[in-house]
Amino acid sequence: MNSKNPYTQCAYCDGATCYPHANLNDALPSIEKAPAACPMRLYSDVIRNGITNYQMPNIQEFARQASIQESQCYEFDGPDLKTRVPRIEETIQFAAKCNYTTLGLAFCIGLRKEARQISRIFEAKGFDVASVCCKVGRTPKESIGLKGEEKIRGPEAMESMCNPIAQAELLNQQKVDLAVMLGLCVGHDTLFLKYCKVPCTILAVKDRVLGHNPLAAIYLSDSPYYGRLKKSSKRRKPETGWKKIDIMAENESGDSA
Repeated sequence: MNSKNPYTQCAYCDGATCYPHANLNDALPSIEKAPAACPMRLYSDVIRNGITNYQMPNIQEFARQASIQESQCYEFDGPDLKTRVPRIEETIQFAAKCNYTTLGLAFCIGLRKEARQISRIFEAKGFDVASVCCKVGRTPKESIGLKGEEKIRGPEAMESMCNPIAQAELLNQQKVDLAVMLGLCVGHDTLFLKYCKVPCTILAVKDRVLGHNPLAAIYLSDSPYYGRLKKSSKRRKPETGWKKIDIMAENESGDSA
């Protein structure tokens, strides 16, 4: 953090200022009493400008339907708040609210069995489904500079690279209404989001160890099993300095902006 551009730190706040347990006409907590790193104190102009985007008709309606969907995922019974639907049903219900007819499924080949089941579920609910696996194009990993020893199965194996850019472009080409990501690798998911030009949501993320439930490691981080996550470790500065890989500085022709 620096004094000119301090970082926001909502993760260390109890949320009482932005999400108070109050009735509609009650006085709200003073923002001045919020923590010093509260975004509403540090960047009120950014929030104010961002809110203006909700005045665009389609954005407003999309946000409205998303909030209705959020509400319908709970059942409020006096002091108790109960959950009602799993994420796949939430995705189906929200897509229907938006009057979408075609869903695109971008999935990791390691989850092809799950992708087949998901595709059938979407189709059973009346959607057309375009699905694309990560190995589409069967492009060798050497084409992006991998050495033999950097591949999973070693130098002699032909390994197709994960191709999230092609996945995104194929769903763009087919003009799906909503892209659904399933289990793309860290980094590959980032590239998919960069090149995807249609609305996108995530059904599940990959965790090869924990049954695709990455939060399990967080829940176990106070235990001996994953306590290593909270042990301090200092990153060593590379000899060439901290040169970031900035994919946002590249335009789609491959030239630096």
